[in-house]
Amino acid sequence: MKFKIDENLPSEIADVLQALDYDAVTVKYEGLSSADNNAIINVCQEESRVLVTLDLDFADIFAYPPNNYAGIIVIRVHHQEKYHIISTFQKIIKLFGKETIEHRLWIIEEKCVRIHG
Repeated sequence: MKFKIDENLPSEIADVLQALDYDAVTVKYEGLSSADNNAIINVCQEESRVLVTLDLDFADIFAYPPNNYAGIIVIRVHHQEKYHIISTFQKIIKLFGKETIEHRLWIIEEKCVRIHG
């Protein structure tokens, strides 16, 4: 599974995924910093990468229908400190082997995961 980590997330999210042998790159690493949402999601689509982001715009299934993309993971947390975001993300990694991400929208919150698509 391949992931693209949005610039609004700590780059350590990519490190966490790479440590588990996932192919993960950051938007910044690929020179897409400050690119608009459509440009980022289009690159994800071309590369068959799951987008991981804090941007709630991507939770809009009418603007970004999950069926059109490799997957979208939106992290919705009440506290956006680096440690808290990374910790919340790490808790859901075990679901990757149990639930499919492909063509789905995952909304990750502190205490639950909602999957659409």
